[in-house]
Amino acid sequence: MAASRRFARKLPSIISKHQRLISPEIENLETLEDLMRTSLLHHYLHSTSPASIRLDPSLPLLPLAVSHLSPPSPLPALPSAHASSPASLLRLLRRAWHHPRLAPLDLHFLLAAASASSAFRPDHRLTSLLAARLAASCRLLSLRRLLQLVISRPCPCADDSIFACPELLPAFRKAILAFATSGDIPSASDVLASLRRAADSPLPAEFYNIILHALARLRRHDDAISFYGEMTSVHRVAPDAYTFNILINSSCQVEGVDAAMRWFEEMRRRSCAPTGVSFNTLMRGFFRERRYKEGIKVAHEMLQLGVGLSVASMEILIGGLCHGGEVLKAAEVFAEFLVDAVVPEGFDCLGLVESLCHGGSVDKAVEVLELALEKNRACCLSVPAGVTVLECLLKSVKLDEVCRLMGRMVGEGVVPDTISCNCIFEALCEAERTSDANRLRILAKEKGFKADGVTYSMLVQGFGRERRRKEGEAVLDEMLDLGFIPNITAYNRLLDSLHMRKSLQ
Repeated sequence: MAASRRFARKLPSIISKHQRLISPEIENLETLEDLMRTSLLHHYLHSTSPASIRLDPSLPLLPLAVSHLSPPSPLPALPSAHASSPASLLRLLRRAWHHPRLAPLDLHFLLAAASASSAFRPDHRLTSLLAARLAASCRLLSLRRLLQLVISRPCPCADDSIFACPELLPAFRKAILAFATSGDIPSASDVLASLRRAADSPLPAEFYNIILHALARLRRHDDAISFYGEMTSVHRVAPDAYTFNILINSSCQVEGVDAAMRWFEEMRRRSCAPTGVSFNTLMRGFFRERRYKEGIKVAHEMLQLGVGLSVASMEILIGGLCHGGEVLKAAEVFAEFLVDAVVPEGFDCLGLVESLCHGGSVDKAVEVLELALEKNRACCLSVPAGVTVLECLLKSVKLDEVCRLMGRMVGEGVVPDTISCNCIFEALCEAERTSDANRLRILAKEKGFKADGVTYSMLVQGFGRERRRKEGEAVLDEMLDLGFIPNITAYNRLLDSLHMRKSLQ
């Protein structure tokens, strides 16, 4: 209790210290001057150079004196030797990245170095590193200040050429992505405009797609269409497949699949080849509006154009039909594609099988499984899918179908888990078909099935009920060899179930 009271008294000061570390702020000018006197940045912040750059007031200011938070080997002093060149400053920033007090001051280092010398110009490695860090930490105001510095002081590698630095685009791309992700579309557009003025050649559609996707994600569909018009008409940028995929998806969600089809036709008119994402989006849109025939037609068109069906395409197709109540139609389409060998490897028919079983079409589910096994497409048949059908057959007391289907599944390498096998073996033993259960166990054992003590106990008891002592004794001996019998009492109990009066003694 005393320790708890002491901790409660110290808690406000602990929280205050933590907030000062993660959110360092300067409350007034007097505090700022005190910190400046104790900071190692004093040399840079008070530079009288005519080309000095003022610090961003929103940036954190902290003294850089070595404290208990400093690493065992303190970082070197900052004056001129470590900020005389972009390479030296880059090494310093990389070393200070994990320091709790120096990490928030990364842009301060750059601005201080730029203030100390009008000849200092950050190279593309330094600006790319800072842009990535500022974007990752959502310091958007600092990121904007960095871009202003990059534009005002070009990269040194552009000195020997009339062209801009070729590595300018990655840093600006990070900035555009950061502003667009935060929902600040005007700032992202401003950065894009600045890059357009600084770059030597027209920008690729990739930069415009970032803003276009942000507008679509914010459900600003009209603004997205206007931005596309500005992109193609004003700036003469050729849209790519990603551009049209964004517009197709946005149209499906806001206006409907008919509006998305118009963008699909525009995509073809511009000789832009549709991708699987384009067709999948249209297919999902048709199924959302319960236009199943058009959705199936999209799948056939994918095959005709050579795009091919992906796992996502099959999940949209089969899942859309099943959720819409067209389970039998989904089974028909799946069987058709399975015969044509166009079903992609990795697609699992579990959803289709579950829908068929829950809808009472167990026989159709059996046909789907047998067709998958016949076409050697066991990759489409997972263990849960097979177990689902076997459980439905057990509930219908169709033990002959269970034995036949499980035998085929095991032969193709689709071996049910131990619990599922035990349920099947138990149903067969209770129906006095223990020999069939033992046969399936031996067949599954060759394919990697590992029986447990429950499996052997059920078989021994089943043979005992059927008075088949010889088979039961063989199973009991195997059980003993595998160590599933803990003591002689358990062994004698199993012998009693076989009506055999002998023991290990």
